[in-house]
Amino acid sequence: MLTKELEAALQAAKKAEVKILEVYAEPFDVEIKEDNSPVTKADKMADEIIRAHLSSLFPEDGFLTEESTDTAERFSKKRIWIVDPVDGTKEFVSRNGEFTTNIALCESGQIILGVINVPTLGKTYYAIKGQGAFRINKDGSTDRIHVSDKSEGLITMRSISFFKPEEEQYMAKHHEHFDGDPRPVGAALKFAALAEGSTDFFVRLSSGTKEWDVAPGDLLVHEAGGFMCEPDGKEFIYNRKDVYNRKGYLMGNKLQDWMLIK
Repeated sequence: MLTKELEAALQAAKKAEVKILEVYAEPFDVEIKEDNSPVTKADKMADEIIRAHLSSLFPEDGFLTEESTDTAERFSKKRIWIVDPVDGTKEFVSRNGEFTTNIALCESGQIILGVINVPTLGKTYYAIKGQGAFRINKDGSTDRIHVSDKSEGLITMRSISFFKPEEEQYMAKHHEHFDGDPRPVGAALKFAALAEGSTDFFVRLSSGTKEWDVAPGDLLVHEAGGFMCEPDGKEFIYNRKDVYNRKGYLMGNKLQDWMLIK
């Protein structure tokens, strides 16, 4: 059932949220990492909080996180936690509010639990493999969520900070299926919007994302009735040696309809 694991992931995300919002409310420095991506003390402190909380409860599990040194130790573990403490650091730095905390539990290359917390909205999205997708609202109530049932007039999304020419061309090629221009959406909020039915499609055709950017969202979308796959239709395998999503990905509300469109 993974009840204990879900509760632990939710607690870890909320503990990290406190520190993230503290940093967000004050002036902060921005460092540039070796891969040219930004990092702040919110990323680092949230990473420490999440790792400490989860490792205290599940000492046998391994970790793959954006802000910790990756080692081969994770390949010896039955399960690993895949974590992005602040997904959308560029959005955090620009203070547009569209950043998330991503926590996923992986076993045998598959995501079995996923949590996406949205600190600025007070909402949390989660899914357990085979048990559906859910949204915890700011008032504490919980709703089961599902993708839309639309086949045409799809509402599409694009990244706020990483919209590439090839993705714009892809949208133009299939424009007759879409309703207007794609909406700019930050970080893992794209998965949440799709899973709750407020948008219908997203394409990423570059290699910029890594496992921690998409792991909980992949499960959330699938459990909400949608699909996520590589552009060639292959499903993702996790806990890889190369953590980059080299081919990008597609996600939408109806796989069968999209395969026909392609």
